[in-house]
Amino acid sequence: MYNRIKNNIVKIVPKKKLLKIEPYLRFLYSINKKGNNHICNICHFKNTNWIILQNKDHLCPKCGSLSRDRRLYKIISENYLKKNLRILDFSPSRSLFRKWKKEKNINYTASDLSGDFIADVKFDITNINQIDNKYDLIICFHILEHVIDDLKAMKELYRVLNNEGTLIIQTPFKKGDIYEDYSIISKIERLKHFGQEDHVRIYSIEGLKGRLESIGFSIKVLNFRKDDYYGFLEDETILIAKK
Repeated sequence: MYNRIKNNIVKIVPKKKLLKIEPYLRFLYSINKKGNNHICNICHFKNTNWIILQNKDHLCPKCGSLSRDRRLYKIISENYLKKNLRILDFSPSRSLFRKWKKEKNINYTASDLSGDFIADVKFDITNINQIDNKYDLIICFHILEHVIDDLKAMKELYRVLNNEGTLIIQTPFKKGDIYEDYSIISKIERLKHFGQEDHVRIYSIEGLKGRLESIGFSIKVLNFRKDDYYGFLEDETILIAKK
């Protein structure tokens, strides 16, 4: 039902207009989804059931947050949120973008080069047009697997993060070694090899950790368990990087 409604709306409403009216459409959709079985910690909507996507992820009926968005918000709000926090977020979820923009005591900047996300600026992650040591918190969720020169991107993230700052990273992971092959350039072959048409590699946890450490970061690997009440999925991994 959800996918059918979404696909029909996308066909008839221009993208820019859809982004503006999306919160209202989601509000209307969520009216009949109220309940006490689950809660979204981003929009605080209590629901009877999550929307289960094709990849088994749990979508909030009201704000559209994914499980990883809610986990990320929990980590930041409990550990890093403070007055005048300077945040740089690459290709953010719309639910979190809207949430952070309502926070008056933080300086939040969203960047997206692709044009597929709501953003304030269009930074190239391999050449970030900002001064050294600027940001207290950088969010890099499901970004590096899209970037061919990921080491250059990591160097830029290191450069613009201040000495007391934190970089929060997540990508899809596999066991074993990093798998990448730059001769694979077609969308069909990238989907086959890397799991998505615009991915250029699949990291392993240790492989990504090692590359970040080679740049100078110290890394802490966090592993999380399932929590159905908040819609958190099983066996989720996030890397916390510091200078």
